[in-house]
Amino acid sequence: MNRMILGAVAALLLAGAGLFWWQGQAAVNASAPPPQQVSEAEETGLPLEELPGADGEGMQGAALPGMSAASREEKRFNRLDRNRDNLIARVELLQPRIAAFRKLDADHNNLLSFEEWSVVSSNRFKQADGDGNGSLTRPEFATTKPKPAKKANCGC
Repeated sequence: MNRMILGAVAALLLAGAGLFWWQGQAAVNASAPPPQQVSEAEETGLPLEELPGADGEGMQGAALPGMSAASREEKRFNRLDRNRDNLIARVELLQPRIAAFRKLDADHNNLLSFEEWSVVSSNRFKQADGDGNGSLTRPEFATTKPKPAKKANCGC
């Protein structure tokens, strides 16, 4: 009988210690300073005016031989490789996602909490729920489809 009580007390103490340790780790991460913002110009070494645009205007270097029609992955790589060094730096990869992250980060502390994410998701659900009954029908769900990207009217 004593072994059972002692085992139960030890299990509760271990669970409590684990809980405090876990909460302590969360407090350390929450109080961490925000990451330093490295501008694209600092990362690439080029002024922003000299970086090529998303449409490829201002790219440097000769085209690779035998690549008249780039594959989908090559186009995607070229779109992210802003300074055309055939390497994608971390800043180049994350640059297109910064605006979307900043829209979700309501308190602008460079940390996205569950509450910030859930408010946006809840608002999207309320907007899609036309009759306000708390559930989406097929036609209501179809309104949540992402809008296609606008293509430039090219007179080529």
